[in-house]
Amino acid sequence: MIELDIKIEAGDLYDYMLRHSYNSSSGIMGSALGAVMVIVAMAKSQWIFLVGGLALLLYLPWVLFIKSRQQILNNPVFKETLHYKLDEDGLTITQGEAEEKQGWGDMHKAVSTGRSIILYTSKANATIFPKRQLGDQKTAVVEMISTHMPPARVKIRS
Repeated sequence: MIELDIKIEAGDLYDYMLRHSYNSSSGIMGSALGAVMVIVAMAKSQWIFLVGGLALLLYLPWVLFIKSRQQILNNPVFKETLHYKLDEDGLTITQGEAEEKQGWGDMHKAVSTGRSIILYTSKANATIFPKRQLGDQKTAVVEMISTHMPPARVKIRS
């Protein structure tokens, strides 16, 4: 059993939002279209394409940055530390009197970014484990997840 106390900050939420958005079809297509517009602008000296392409490339990160800050300030869940327990049965999240349990079989996937290990509890919701807060338990967390989830659903890099 592994027990962790995690306080989610705006940067952690922003990291999750970026990964989630840019790994969706709309995020990929928006980035590709923006890049193509910038290339066309350079090749044909059409500055309107440069402006449009840069707007497409910079819009999503900026909006996600603002949204992550707003959620941290407005959502009471992020105001206090979350207590996580990972064991043979799954994940238990406790905050104050509230407790939520989820079995390993219900987890959708586990991924990592440079900053976090992200455990998707549904297609759009996830538990974020910031690596800087895991300390020496990072390896144990990765092993626990890898042991209890199918290998095809675990994409965690060291």
